[in-house]
Amino acid sequence: MTNNTFSRRAFALGAIASAGAVAACGNGVGSRGSGMIDARVDATLNAMYRSFPNTRQLAEKSNGMLIMPLVTEAGLGFGGAYGRGALRVNNVTVDYYSVTKATGGLQIGAQQYAHVLFFMTEAALSDFRRSPGWAAGADLEYVISDRGESVEADTTTVLAPVLAAVFGRAGLRIGATLEGTKYSRIIP
Repeated sequence: MTNNTFSRRAFALGAIASAGAVAACGNGVGSRGSGMIDARVDATLNAMYRSFPNTRQLAEKSNGMLIMPLVTEAGLGFGGAYGRGALRVNNVTVDYYSVTKATGGLQIGAQQYAHVLFFMTEAALSDFRRSPGWAAGADLEYVISDRGESVEADTTTVLAPVLAAVFGRAGLRIGATLEGTKYSRIIP
């Protein structure tokens, strides 16, 4: 009887320990998720500055930047997008975010792209950081056009609270827009 009781206890304790270990695997503890995101963010910023030198001025004037190195978007009737990135303030990563988007309507295809949001005012950055799920709206000013040309950082664009750069598009889907995109803080 004692052997049987010991075996059940050992089994129960082992099962609890295993469940805890499995749960820890998904929460970022001990993972390389943040290091991988930071490496991709660095590569994305370098590519953006190389291809669109005017964005360096925006980065210097911004209060913070949300960099999404790779967003995958696909649709067949209904569609969606997902990606992960980092929020940097004074060139230091302060938080990690995911981006999600759901779309409907006549659409077919898939594409991947990178994008950067420049928070040009302290209020815009604070609103973003305090929000449990910030949604990008139609009021975003784009600093890189659909043709891939960099727009000059003049007084009208710098006065906008949030500026967006969408670049590095690859795929067979026309038009990447951030309208309706939701950003949520994550633990990689």
